[in-house]
Amino acid sequence: MASVTNVDVVDLARSLIDIDSTTPHEGPVAQWLAKWLRDRGHSVDLQQVENDRVNLYTGPERPVIVLSTHLDCVPPFFPSRVEGDLLYGRGACDAKGIAAAQIAALECLRAESEARVGALFVVGEERGSHGAHAANRTPRGSRYLINGEPTGSCLAAATRGVYRARLRAQGRAAHSSHPEEGISAIEKLVDALVALRAIALPSAPELGTTTYTVALLDGGVAPNVIPPHASAEINFRTVGHASEVRTALTPLERLVEIDDVVEVPPVRLTTVPGFETTVCAFTTDIPFLNTWGKPLLFGPGSVLVAHTAEEHVRIDELRAAVEHYTKLTRILLQTIDA
Repeated sequence: MASVTNVDVVDLARSLIDIDSTTPHEGPVAQWLAKWLRDRGHSVDLQQVENDRVNLYTGPERPVIVLSTHLDCVPPFFPSRVEGDLLYGRGACDAKGIAAAQIAALECLRAESEARVGALFVVGEERGSHGAHAANRTPRGSRYLINGEPTGSCLAAATRGVYRARLRAQGRAAHSSHPEEGISAIEKLVDALVALRAIALPSAPELGTTTYTVALLDGGVAPNVIPPHASAEINFRTVGHASEVRTALTPLERLVEIDDVVEVPPVRLTTVPGFETTVCAFTTDIPFLNTWGKPLLFGPGSVLVAHTAEEHVRIDELRAAVEHYTKLTRILLQTIDA
């Protein structure tokens, strides 16, 4: 069955993209979307997360299936533009274009008198998943959650997790004209980071080998002082339990102290016949929305352009995503009805 909707998904995506909602400034986009939905006869519930930051739910009180994604974006904000067959803008693929496609799918289903599907749009996914944590405390009893992230229009079979650790080196300050009187914390930290390159990190058959990025560096007090402290924040993309990575880092403790910062587990996901599958190196809000049903993950666009100055989505892929979300929903409803 073809999907029919009076929502222009590109126009809706551009309206959402053109509202700056870099974390934690999602209030205006949530309020705009709430009004847009109410003007079209949808019921809307707003859940306060922090100050004017709100999650948005639209749909029946007890849905069977919920479409979901996030309304926040990474900085810097830049507005939408169309060039050829591409829609550019912050959030074009991560994830305001996805939100627009899910809303258009919801409109298609409503036109078919399908009243068992809702949509949840959360804040804070890009930094701490505060919205997902809040939403997880107020589930609606749904059986399935179809989460949206840029998966290249494939169903994700699994996603990696995250383990973020802070390495802290302690030194001793001294006048830089007499370095022998001090201990450089920065040099200790550099030695630890070089040693990290040689550490074998965990692997898993489906997800591959753990990767990492040295994401943040800090250290020293002045250019003419031997640095008494230094730190680095390391972001590991995990394929198993974070404790396996933490154990692998034990040899670095001769040089630095190691603090746990963030842990998000890898996830195995629900798939359905008829959709190409993939494995995603990124993580999502799904681990923090476990009360909303069995998770699926699907979305148009490529994560390779998300978070970049060239973020975009192909317009034909964005339009096709409306049909993909409606098809996924119908398949899942048929399994429940059978």
